Amino acid sequence: MPHSTDCRGRHPSMTGTPRSDPPEDKAAIRAAALARRDALAADHHAHAARALADHAGGIGWHPGNIVSGFWPIRSEIDPRPLMEALAARGAIIALPAVIDRQTIVFRRHDKAVPLVPGGFGTMAPGPDAKPLDPDLMLIPLSAFDDGGNRIGYGAGHYDRAIARLVAKGRTPRLVGLAFECQRVNRVPAEPHDVPLHTVLTENGLQALPAQR
Repeated sequence: MPHSTDCRGRHPSMTGTPRSDPPEDKAAIRAAALARRDALAADHHAHAARALADHAGGIGWHPGNIVSGFWPIRSEIDPRPLMEALAARGAIIALPAVIDRQTIVFRRHDKAVPLVPGGFGTMAPGPDAKPLDPDLMLIPLSAFDDGGNRIGYGAGHYDRAIARLVAKGRTPRLVGLAFECQRVNRVPAEPHDVPLHTVLTENGLQALPAQR
């Protein structure tokens, strides 16, 4: 039976063990978590991608909902099998495209249409693809804690995208995708930060206070 290991080869519990990172330094927390992620073996990446797809039915969406995913870069957990499983069950898939240093938009992903470079090394639908407002967002991250707080990559694209959706009266469900070794003791959240509803790792859905 497949098992999960953290980036140092140990077998964590289903909830995982938070790492001891500096409590108030986001840059240090980000760097340490990404170093752990970078250390994961290729077979662990493959196992994790399959494990995410196994939870396609349980992350809180309905057929016909718009689900924004992302095209993985660097050592990110691979959401593509999950997105394929969601599409097969009736979800409409969108991918983010970087418009400028401040803005990402979400465009409908049609598997029959080739993707184009979407900024920061990722791939995205081209400018002719239909823009969509997600009902559920699959969000990449650097680190997360048991309160659903996350650290991104520092550009703030998702923070601003979420704020724009909220300003339009939308309340997308926020699902972080990460490896278990990206869990930390505490993310120093700010008042404007919106917590994730849940995080999905190779160990399954994480029970977080913000779930609703």
